[in-house]
Amino acid sequence: MNFSTRLAEKIPGILPVPSHPLLRKGAFPELRFFATASHSRRLRLGLQKNMVWSLQRAELSVVTNSSIVHPATEAYAQEAIEAIKSEKVIAVPTDTLYGFACDACSLEAVNRIYEIKGRKLTSPLAICVGDVSDIKRVATTNHLPHGLLESLLPGPVTLVLQRGELSILEKSLNPGIDTIGVRVPDSDFVREVARGSGSVLALTSANLSGDRSSVCVNDFESLWQHCAYVYDGGLLPSGRAGSTIVDLSRVGKYKIIRPGSAKEATVAILEKYSLEEEEDS
Repeated sequence: MNFSTRLAEKIPGILPVPSHPLLRKGAFPELRFFATASHSRRLRLGLQKNMVWSLQRAELSVVTNSSIVHPATEAYAQEAIEAIKSEKVIAVPTDTLYGFACDACSLEAVNRIYEIKGRKLTSPLAICVGDVSDIKRVATTNHLPHGLLESLLPGPVTLVLQRGELSILEKSLNPGIDTIGVRVPDSDFVREVARGSGSVLALTSANLSGDRSSVCVNDFESLWQHCAYVYDGGLLPSGRAGSTIVDLSRVGKYKIIRPGSAKEATVAILEKYSLEEEEDS
């Protein structure tokens, strides 16, 4: 049995295996040639069509993704800043999860995030600032021990604080709630965007409300179309627990709202500064 015959047995329909005696030993070589040529011609046409179809899909994918998904690097930070200033929603990596971000002082942009996520308007959004020193612009911090904020942040922690009368935040953000969750992620890209925006970022997980959190951009690919840009920081290593949320709105007290990815380290720092855990009433 020659190579062509063995191949034909493994790949039916390409080279037919002769079963009739007349087709053996070259009895009708021209018939065999016709059958083989015919199959080869169909194979070439089929492969050509498949190649064209595959190339078209690949081209469409590249064009679509290149216009939306960019690396989360310094080279694209200004583009992200301009999108925020234009009241657009972008997706960014943080030190915990991927998040949707927009200008927290733009009611239109904030409402857009709620629409994208299918989130209840009664569920508050956290905010993100570029540096620890910016927190006092949005929340009350003078009751906290000196050095506590710098020990906790930047890092995978969300601090719940009183907004205060001097907060630059719009009253339309989380209406009826006098506290605000504040983040300073240990992520250069999102912090640079926050600094450059001249405002404060509203920040929430990049997923549909109730779905699992995203640790890579493909986790929320179905939502890319709703973003001006998606910034890819690769696979995030912290798991899906998200940031540790701790309420520091009361003097001398702390309360863990969500354990998140850094509970133990956070509690150790809080107790180092002599804060006591608030008991449930």
